[in-house]
Amino acid sequence: MIKPTIGRQLWFWRQDPALGNEQPQAATVAFVHNDRCVNVQIINHAGVAYPLSSVKLLQDDDVPPARGVGFCTWMPYQKGQAAKTEALEAQVRQVQSASLSMGDQLAECDVTQE
Repeated sequence: MIKPTIGRQLWFWRQDPALGNEQPQAATVAFVHNDRCVNVQIINHAGVAYPLSSVKLLQDDDVPPARGVGFCTWMPYQKGQAAKTEALEAQVRQVQSASLSMGDQLAECDVTQE
């Protein structure tokens, strides 16, 4: 899960059947209620900015809300970067765990010579 922070860029999907959903609108996080609810400033397809409060931010495998309700998503690039970061963090934890285990083994073998 990506933590939303003020200033981050999102995609806003209007879910308006009259307008279609072929392209999202640009959105900037203005306030974070929680990991799945944000206030945003939207820039529509004409370049006009407008605010929206308490917009659902889909995370991971969340299902989009009912038709007619707008929502935000992370951009594919951001999702890819988050996946790479999670994979690297898992590798670091694995190496740290192996190092601790090796340190314990070495401590058991420590024999002082007189």
